[in-house]
Amino acid sequence: MKKKSLAVSSAVLLSIALTLSACGGNNNGSGSTNAGSNSSANAKIDELTIAFPSTSPKDLNRVEDAINQITENKIHAKINLMPISGGEWVQQTNLMLTSNEKLDLMFVSGALYNSMVAKDQLIPLDDLLNQYGSGIQTAVGEDYLNAAKVNSKIYAVPTVRDMASDYGLTMRKDLVDKYNIDASKIKSLDDMDQVLQTVKDGEGFAPLIPSSPGQTYLDNYLFYDRLGDGIGVLPDYDNGLKVVDLYETPEYKELVTKLRGWYQKGYIMKDSATSKTTPWELMKSNKGFAYFAPMKPGFAEQESQAAGTQLTTVELLPAVAMTSTVTGAMWGVPVNTKLEDKAVQFLNLMYSDKDIVNLLDWGIEGTHYVKSDGADNVIDYPSGVDSSTTGYNMPLGWMFGNQFLSYVMKGTDPDIWNKMSSFNNSAKHSKALGFGFDPTPVKTEYAAVTNVITQYKLPLETGSVDPAKVLPDFIAKLKSAGIDKIIAEKQKQLDAWAQANSVQ
Repeated sequence: MKKKSLAVSSAVLLSIALTLSACGGNNNGSGSTNAGSNSSANAKIDELTIAFPSTSPKDLNRVEDAINQITENKIHAKINLMPISGGEWVQQTNLMLTSNEKLDLMFVSGALYNSMVAKDQLIPLDDLLNQYGSGIQTAVGEDYLNAAKVNSKIYAVPTVRDMASDYGLTMRKDLVDKYNIDASKIKSLDDMDQVLQTVKDGEGFAPLIPSSPGQTYLDNYLFYDRLGDGIGVLPDYDNGLKVVDLYETPEYKELVTKLRGWYQKGYIMKDSATSKTTPWELMKSNKGFAYFAPMKPGFAEQESQAAGTQLTTVELLPAVAMTSTVTGAMWGVPVNTKLEDKAVQFLNLMYSDKDIVNLLDWGIEGTHYVKSDGADNVIDYPSGVDSSTTGYNMPLGWMFGNQFLSYVMKGTDPDIWNKMSSFNNSAKHSKALGFGFDPTPVKTEYAAVTNVITQYKLPLETGSVDPAKVLPDFIAKLKSAGIDKIIAEKQKQLDAWAQANSVQ
């Protein structure tokens, strides 16, 4: 199967919304109406089991009941929400799929999408979307829907959220102000030299820290399309569709050499390769100033909340949409279902019906949230309630369909979803948007190359070792492990995909 994998971004992200209606008109103008007729008051009510990774909030059943008051009327179905803890998600859903347990709709991560399609665990949705998914098609858009295709078929629908990333630097604003740093002049890594030196001299600590434990400084500085896994990439998101070994490029050598220089000058935290501490914890303890990150509208505010201090950001690489950024969070219909029509009708509501979306995102109005200051889309917790005491705290808007229909919590930019939509629409598209690599034909080499990368990548990309000595050895070990064979196979698959999709 040719498919994409994604990061997902993760980390983080948004609050989302859902779409569609089934029949007989709109309620309060929310939802579309291509799900069928609701004329019969005695129509059978089907039950849909919907699985997603999350903890289970105390008031889940109350929210479920409120959703069912809508869905029983609109699509003659009620839903059974099945949150599964993240640590058990893969094992439990695999068990449900292989034992043919009842499961009608499920969250699909980009990282698992390939294997699920290869195992025939998801049904193709193209015809069902044409019949029942007009709200989905409108909300997601043709380009981003096509990015989820495997062998010309759609097996899962991307959620509507940030579909792209612009890579940049996140900095503590108190230190930016203290040292009169002009952030507008930071446009490249070279522009960071004096900034890092100034903060190091003034504060006495290494200013540049990892964006998360186990990540390198280059994981969030992507000048290329990873084509899923980074083993064979597309420089500048194009390169005439010619796949190359990242680690042999002049750009990679230049970057790891710069990181080594920063490390030697004390700009980089010495234990970056082994640290288990988050950047926010480091900042709170005054042991860090800045980190690289994939960004989007509202990112500085989001990170400021996590860090407990005001942060500011600068863009170093422009926004780009790749298969991985689009397919990181999706929904699919498992082969287990006997209710695929109803499953897609409810999925359509997740992308088109504002009431459904906000019930999933925030719970019940008046109980779990209240409208704030007369604003149409801004909410707050009721008096005496906060995020730790509410009976429904499941802020997974980025997961639940169409985030752009979601309310925003007080303190968030009320115009965030318009800005996010503009961000998505203006983002550069990788020439390989929609391509996904299937490593099955080279699985032996793939395992060997992955082991080599695990050994060398982290120390090289944290400045911990001398690239003049280590990089040639890394490249030689990759070749011995079979990276050239993997790249040739990826090129073959990319060429076939490009021909099938008229991409030149």
